[in-house]
Amino acid sequence: MLIESFDIKSLIRPVIDFPKPGVIFRDITPLFQSPTALRLVMDSFAHRYVEADFTHIGAMDARGFLIGSVLAYQLNKPLVLFRKQGKLPADVLAEGYATEYGEAFLEVHADSLCEGDSVVMFDDLIATGGTLIAAANLIRRMGARIHEAAAIIDLPELGGSQRLEEQGIATFCLTQFALSEK
Repeated sequence: MLIESFDIKSLIRPVIDFPKPGVIFRDITPLFQSPTALRLVMDSFAHRYVEADFTHIGAMDARGFLIGSVLAYQLNKPLVLFRKQGKLPADVLAEGYATEYGEAFLEVHADSLCEGDSVVMFDDLIATGGTLIAAANLIRRMGARIHEAAAIIDLPELGGSQRLEEQGIATFCLTQFALSEK
């Protein structure tokens, strides 16, 4: 993979005690501020999916939008936005889920996908998997299937990737962090 020659972990800033005490937030802002790193991340994802058999890119609100929009352009695929509650203007489907900090709802336009469509879902990281599982449930409710869930970062100790795999959703991440890793 292209990314192996570049240490993206060094450009992911740990923010201690954010958004609450005891949490180490993984800030991808520095990674996106490096043109070389940004290109390598996007090229790595594009390389993985350029010949894959799927029809749509699904992007999670909000940092997943950064990844998904670039890849939808690069791979010439339609982009489906999965938004936080109350942000979409037309008819929506909603799905509740638990986050590591509480509860939330994810919404998607009800006409975004149809039977036979296949989606690669993108987010910045996989923590508990709640957002991606909610998106997968919405995708399935529209009659489509999930090709894979992808992210820059996996936090395997929080179990999200395992939860996704247990639901039959393959995952792919460019790097991972232990919860205590600084």
